Amino acid sequence: MTTPAELLAEAEALLPTVVELRRAIHREPEVGLELPRTQARIVEHLRALGLEPTLGRSLSSVTVRIDGAASGPTRLIRADMDALPLQEDTGLPYASQHPGAMHACGHDAHVAMALGAAELLVCHRDELSGSVVFMFQPGEEGHDGARRMLEEGLLAQHEPSQALAIHIFSSIPAGVIATRGGPIMASADEFEIRLVGKGGHASAPHQARDPIPAAAELVLALQSAITRSVDIFDPTVLTVGQLSAGSTFNIIPESALVRGTWRALSDATRALVRERIAAVARGVAQAHGLDLELAWPMHGYPVTHNDPREAAHVLELARSLVGSERAVELSNPIMGAEDFSYVLQQVPGAMVFLGAAPTGVAEPYANHSNRMIIEESSLAVGVALEAAWALA
Repeated sequence: MTTPAELLAEAEALLPTVVELRRAIHREPEVGLELPRTQARIVEHLRALGLEPTLGRSLSSVTVRIDGAASGPTRLIRADMDALPLQEDTGLPYASQHPGAMHACGHDAHVAMALGAAELLVCHRDELSGSVVFMFQPGEEGHDGARRMLEEGLLAQHEPSQALAIHIFSSIPAGVIATRGGPIMASADEFEIRLVGKGGHASAPHQARDPIPAAAELVLALQSAITRSVDIFDPTVLTVGQLSAGSTFNIIPESALVRGTWRALSDATRALVRERIAAVARGVAQAHGLDLELAWPMHGYPVTHNDPREAAHVLELARSLVGSERAVELSNPIMGAEDFSYVLQQVPGAMVFLGAAPTGVAEPYANHSNRMIIEESSLAVGVALEAAWALA
């Protein structure tokens, strides 16, 4: 059986191909659920490996199965494919050629690593017991791509017993692997509150019903309500990201809009915060004599919950690849969200973070930055980890 160290050496030899793939995808980012160029590139590479992928019906997904020489369980590896609606400002020679779109979250690297791992597994098919299914998923960035792939029958067709996803982080030192059992990423939801009053002249507010003081009060009241309602050991975060009203300085507007998001690490707190938002909004509106329009534009992704045994297993493999100093157990989850959570609701598995901070940069730009860059040598670690996990 090929050892993890030998797989890492093979992944490092494959690194130029993986980097070339990543850069090609980076040059042509696509946003959302329809990613025809990215899909075509993945299909071309898989067919060159002698594999025959399956394409999604309602989205540009790609699924491919590698069957081993012996019987055994089926494992699933997810790689998300989509970019962000963001203008790239890195100045890289392979920067985005599509204005307003950028791979600023590492999904280009995720695809390249998964294709590299598929190539290693094809080479080691005689050592593979069972099967490995690669799930190339569009629409992770707020488009429910994973859920839609599950609705098309991905899990029902392949019945995986374990699942793995690796996510690049440009703020973690290159080559470091980090994960934890239990919640590792938060749920994400959105609220939209419109306070509707009566417009008028700024000199006569008593003749109007001014929504602006109410909106200001609402922002503060929401923060107070959350801190006084939620157990600090089951944390949540609520942020108002948009507050808009009025068109000029001397007119009282008819309405004010308050939009934001909340994150939670348990279903109970997620539901509690929604209830508190609604109660506070109703109370503030009533106190100011305003009408209330309350909407939930995005019932977002659930909590990403790692199976403790799978997380421990991945960390054990990671230590054999990169050493105990670079395979670390996270003490705390992060409050970002992931739609791999839908997979982990049905299949025991793990979301794993791979550090890719660029060498020699004291303060790397974080994921979702218009200036995010990564250390591409770290991709060999991701390729080796996915292959080792599949073979193990």
